[in-house]
Amino acid sequence: MASHSLIIGCGDTGVRVAARAVAAGDRVTGVVRSQASAAKVRAVGAKALLVDLDTDALELPACDRLFYFAPPQREGETDTRMARVLAALDGPPTYTVYISTSGVYGDCGGAWVDETRPVNAESERAKRRVDAERRILDFSPQARVLRAPGIYGPNRLPVDRVREATPILDDADGGWSNRIHIDDLGAIAWLAGTRSLDHNLYNASDGHPTGLGVYYDTLAEMLGVASPPRISWAEAEQRFSAMRLSFLRESRRLSNQRLLDDTGYEFAFADFRDGLAASLKAEPPLD
Repeated sequence: MASHSLIIGCGDTGVRVAARAVAAGDRVTGVVRSQASAAKVRAVGAKALLVDLDTDALELPACDRLFYFAPPQREGETDTRMARVLAALDGPPTYTVYISTSGVYGDCGGAWVDETRPVNAESERAKRRVDAERRILDFSPQARVLRAPGIYGPNRLPVDRVREATPILDDADGGWSNRIHIDDLGAIAWLAGTRSLDHNLYNASDGHPTGLGVYYDTLAEMLGVASPPRISWAEAEQRFSAMRLSFLRESRRLSNQRLLDDTGYEFAFADFRDGLAASLKAEPPLD
């Protein structure tokens, strides 16, 4: 009998995992919130289940692989959404994968960070993720938690900001930027859901941090426009939202050595320049 993959929060990353699961012969159910998302799930040959994880009564099918990609709700320090989902499941499946965030480490002053570093969540948003990690590891001690930084890919680039010459924080006042291409994240999640691994925690990053300005300048060059103007931290505090500032306050360089050692994974886009070029090529042209 075919294995069943259940993907909670089957958005852009989830659809990529769903496509791999279908190709492997799994029965696949993607839990989504909108008809538009459901159409994308069905397009790769999976079944879509429309559910509001906050309010609906949850009747979830048994599964052999659980992929949990839904973000927490927007307030509080606990992930009540995950609590409801896990309570609705009969028990832990053979494989469990959760995509968390590198924000659980907090500000590390630009230091290199591996998975042995204790969490130090500073924002409520990150504290909800710490709570979610603990919940899923309590539910399934063999779960694999992937701590992802900024996810980029087709239709996930700051193209409009760059074209409109929206200012960015000067690297002299900012910290390090880490990222992963969405295709690599989907591939790593599927790998973690199909193989026994030696650890619970993995930094799912391309392993090549840069200053944020380098990323924006490269994108601007590919778009054929001027590099974004720089502003100081004092000016950023006047112009940027509280959420954006909270990201900019934190600086760390993520090591993915554990991931490489345990899996031998070869990144499709270890160099973000290749990832940007491929993403722009995949995006629909401007009207």
